[in-house]
Amino acid sequence: MTSTFLPQLTVVVPTYNEKGNVRPMVELLGKTLDGLNWEVVFVDDDSPDGTAREVRAVARENPRVRVLHRIGRRGLSGACIEGALSSVAPVIAVIDADLQHDETLLAGMFRALEDDPELDLVIGSRNVEDGSAGSGLTAMRKWGSDRANGLARKMLKITASDPMSGFFMIRRTAFNQVALDLQKQGFKILADMLSASRGRWKIKELPYTFRERHSGDSKMDGTTTLEFLGLLISRLTGGLLPIRFVLFLMVGMSGVVVQLAVVRLALAAPGVTFFWAQIAGVFVAMTSNFILNNRLTYRDRTLKGREFLRGLLSFYAVCSLGAIANVGAAEAVFRVLPNWAMASFVGAVMGALWNFWASLLVTWRAR
Repeated sequence: MTSTFLPQLTVVVPTYNEKGNVRPMVELLGKTLDGLNWEVVFVDDDSPDGTAREVRAVARENPRVRVLHRIGRRGLSGACIEGALSSVAPVIAVIDADLQHDETLLAGMFRALEDDPELDLVIGSRNVEDGSAGSGLTAMRKWGSDRANGLARKMLKITASDPMSGFFMIRRTAFNQVALDLQKQGFKILADMLSASRGRWKIKELPYTFRERHSGDSKMDGTTTLEFLGLLISRLTGGLLPIRFVLFLMVGMSGVVVQLAVVRLALAAPGVTFFWAQIAGVFVAMTSNFILNNRLTYRDRTLKGREFLRGLLSFYAVCSLGAIANVGAAEAVFRVLPNWAMASFVGAVMGALWNFWASLLVTWRAR
């Protein structure tokens, strides 16, 4: 390894609290990629467990190892994109840090790309012959994964059998074709890439067996499911609606339910007028919207401690101005086109757009 070393392959490993898997991953890559000029870049989202620090320690021993330490950003898709863009290699692989993917398949993936110059993407698949979910998924997670695969294939017109796979190898030329069109939020970058490619790529799937996690905890939760639904909607609109905006709208719809429920309960109390019931409903709905957006829509910028309170107050202010924008836009439209439904809809859209962009720039501004 010299200063002129140019890798044939860059392996991108997104990490968050995966300290215990760093050294085993590097050792396994060294065995399976022996004979190749390879490097591995761990893209760490400022893990509290010191993952980035562990990667640096390994990198001092092994010059094939790099770390890309992200501050103020979270998300597997964004990490994969940044890791790929940081590489000069003609071929890029993505593999999870938890050792559930079979790293020995990487050599076969690389050979497949070498043997067929027209091949763009090789996917490690659990759903082709001889592939299996193995013991790496619980029955519930396997059921969910199968449903998600079916939805992605049907709604996004993807032919690959396992678009939910996080294990693949791609030529840089193919990645560059879609890089600017990819969503940085979410976990399912392969499905996003396949949709963005619009069927232009030649694809091959190789079977592997999904293994049990080596160390640490799974990052899959209910939020991941909602982000996947957001990705589907975003792709169906041609990327016009980013995932974050879709999630913001989902939270907003839940706020409508909360508001109606609070108004109904308040009116059941003796002496409470509709005016005060409505104020209580709006206040509680704004609060619930803030909490859900903080946990879901802006999970990569989650506010805590004093920042949580500051954010809540700014969100109240943003939404209050959004209500003014809503009413003002609706009134202006109604004067020109006296159709209450159309005017109200335009007002709602204007209010939602104001709330989204204002909260993005004020409440959850990038740090």
